[in-house]
Amino acid sequence: MRLIVPVFVPYRGCPNRCVFCNENITADAETGPINTDYLREKVKDHVRSMRRGPCDVQLAFYGGNFTGMEEEEQVELLGAVQPLVEEGSVKDIRVSTRPDYIDDGRLELLKRYNVSSVEIGAQSLVDSVLQASGRGHSAADVTNAVSLLKRAAFETGLHLMVGLPGDDEEKLAATIATAVSLRPDSVRIHPTIVFKNSVLADLFGQGKYHPLTCAEAAHLCLGALRRFAVAGIPVIRMGLQETKEMEEPGAIVAGPHHPSFRTLVEEMAFGEMASYLLARQAHGVKTVSFLVNTKDLSSFRGRKNINLRQLQESFPDTKVEISPDDKQPRGSLFLASAEGICKLYDYGADGTMTRCGH
Repeated sequence: MRLIVPVFVPYRGCPNRCVFCNENITADAETGPINTDYLREKVKDHVRSMRRGPCDVQLAFYGGNFTGMEEEEQVELLGAVQPLVEEGSVKDIRVSTRPDYIDDGRLELLKRYNVSSVEIGAQSLVDSVLQASGRGHSAADVTNAVSLLKRAAFETGLHLMVGLPGDDEEKLAATIATAVSLRPDSVRIHPTIVFKNSVLADLFGQGKYHPLTCAEAAHLCLGALRRFAVAGIPVIRMGLQETKEMEEPGAIVAGPHHPSFRTLVEEMAFGEMASYLLARQAHGVKTVSFLVNTKDLSSFRGRKNINLRQLQESFPDTKVEISPDDKQPRGSLFLASAEGICKLYDYGADGTMTRCGH
């Protein structure tokens, strides 16, 4: 089991400001100088608060552009972690960075200081979207960076966004297809939010940018989740990590912000899966029972039981029951009725059905 302890270094090493960026809101500022003593206490606090059993602690530098910092600054930060690695309180290190600041020399430095994981802020893999977002790099830079990271045996993650300026469903599909072909070890996805004091806020105010709704963003992220699930690539986060700064009045100008965005996506997934399964039952079935992992019950029901209400409205002649079952794989449904059993795995990714009784 891995516990990631985040350390935020906002804007450090960034060569420019992306149109959507306001890391003063999205990144929790560190409360002290980032030295060994500070990091040791931060690790201890996270381990205590998580209440987990034995786990491997990975210290992660997030925000900014880690490999874009001056080498002495990278060495200072990485060097502060080394005593924690030597004493065993931290196993290894993760950094996040831009794709155009990856080369063999930079990777050699990371290896020397026990960095094992690198997350690339790709955001999109379509050049026109990257340009409209002020990223300052190309899709080819992402492809090259992932190739170099894999060749150097780094665990590699990709960070993607939906709803960027100039993006649409077709371009997002192209981004996902390219991302799948790169075979990253993990992916993070979040919708574009309009934060105050950003270029995007100005564009929104001028009517030149129209953010997604929560439903639209959830739909797009569910499609991405399904594609990555088919490919066996884990999506380790959907939606931004909440910060206290986001709660300040006026911090979020517009956009599909939700404190539990992944829950919205999973709720939508389970609603679609349940409808799909019920529609394939033989006519006249009076009662069905969905077997759901206990940890998925809230997503299956939906907020204020919205999924159950919609199922009852769509299938008024069928009584829907729920059977919690911890043997049931997470993210899957089993439907049992007198007519047989159906199953659907991976948020409906593959549409696999078995013995549906028709």
